[in-house]
Amino acid sequence: MSSKTRGTTKTPAHTQEHKLSGNMGVGELVMSVLAFSSPLTTVAGFIPVLLMFSGHTAPGIYILLTVMLLVFSVGFVKMSQSVKNPGGFYAFVTAGFGKPAGLGGAFLALFGYMFIGFFAPPLFAVTLQSFVATTLNGPDIPWYWYALGIIAVTTFLAYHRIDLSARVLTTVMLLESTVVVIFDIVSFASSGGNMQHGIGFSMPWLTDAGLGLALLFAVGNFFGFEATVIYRDEVKNPERTIPRATYLAVAGIGIFYAIAAWAYIAFLGADNAQTAAQNNTVNLFNDAATALIGKIFADVGTILLITSILASMLSVQNIAARYSFSLATDGVLPAALGRVHPRHKSPYVSGLAVGLTWGAATVIFTILGVSPDNLYPIASGSGSFAVLLLMFITSFAVLVYFLRRRSFAPESVWKTIVAPIISVIFLGLITYLAIINYPELIGGSTVMTAIFMTFTFALFFGGIVYAFFLRSRRPEVYARLGRQKID
Repeated sequence: MSSKTRGTTKTPAHTQEHKLSGNMGVGELVMSVLAFSSPLTTVAGFIPVLLMFSGHTAPGIYILLTVMLLVFSVGFVKMSQSVKNPGGFYAFVTAGFGKPAGLGGAFLALFGYMFIGFFAPPLFAVTLQSFVATTLNGPDIPWYWYALGIIAVTTFLAYHRIDLSARVLTTVMLLESTVVVIFDIVSFASSGGNMQHGIGFSMPWLTDAGLGLALLFAVGNFFGFEATVIYRDEVKNPERTIPRATYLAVAGIGIFYAIAAWAYIAFLGADNAQTAAQNNTVNLFNDAATALIGKIFADVGTILLITSILASMLSVQNIAARYSFSLATDGVLPAALGRVHPRHKSPYVSGLAVGLTWGAATVIFTILGVSPDNLYPIASGSGSFAVLLLMFITSFAVLVYFLRRRSFAPESVWKTIVAPIISVIFLGLITYLAIINYPELIGGSTVMTAIFMTFTFALFFGGIVYAFFLRSRRPEVYARLGRQKID
């Protein structure tokens, strides 16, 4: 084959049979993002932890994070209008810092989402195991069977067209959000609006004890809105859908959780919220729901908590599969992972690979005798740190990208300079807090901290080194990294 022929040959990224397809609208896209944070899991599991660190400033922390991440979204959305491919942060870092850093970012993303998603099987297993044995007086089934069962279900859904996953996620989100809204309303009603009871909340201050950990735990609830650009090829009218879904998702997540945290305070009292959370972190939501509404409502909430974990896992699996698909399409991972299902137009092989990886990990940890209670905090914490680090790198890449373009394509100073600078400072602070508080983030020892943190940074720099290897040994693969389509 001549060099001229090679130069005109289309890569899989540019052929229709290798392109994903779907028909999601703004609502379904927002629900897919919201599912990532697992609303009922957050309200029942993470907000009590946030209250333990921050007390009556918890709603204010969500408000602060919402404002800051809306600022981040300004540059994010603007970038999505210039870099028009579904590579997500991978494509953005490539556009700003070049292909080596982009590949390092892609490795961070794939690792981060794979680990975040693996929080779900053990958490789902211990939650369902307890519900079956305690509430239903059913058999005591080993946790790994539940874990393998949920992996099979989400992998089946991820295999099919994205519209099916979107419908499932939308249904689950509406049900669990309804439970949270009912809890909020009854909590506020129980206080009668009595300010002396302590229905009010305060904004956080830099001198607040525990502020760093509170910010760190709360910011993870916003992860997943990158999906709005990852699904570019699978949404209707992406030029309008992506910006609307991004802003709605960030604002919706922030407001939803701020009100839920406020509802806890309305029920517990501002002066008592932190102590109550410290004394009863695990069962705070269940006990509050039982006291306010009754045991039947609390049991319904537990059932929906189980489906909430499933929805979150499905959302993460879809994102991880699309990162795997992008890297395979670019030639970095085996070509089979870049296959598109002829009928479902889904990255079915990558979806299967993610599920099989989680299944194998479940089997291995079971054989090693690792408790599921120890698995999900490590998986969630280490994965969240990788995604947070990637968000910080991305915010910097967005700033650099638009600074380079100002000489020939100047655009809004607010969107391309000011907002990205604010994002770099804010996400840099959160990343610093994550580094110094990493043991608390993963709930692990000093040795575990050293292993996982070293591995996370090694992923990024290893990706850079591998990109240089590709440039010298496989230039045709290097040329495809990031699949840039820039306006």
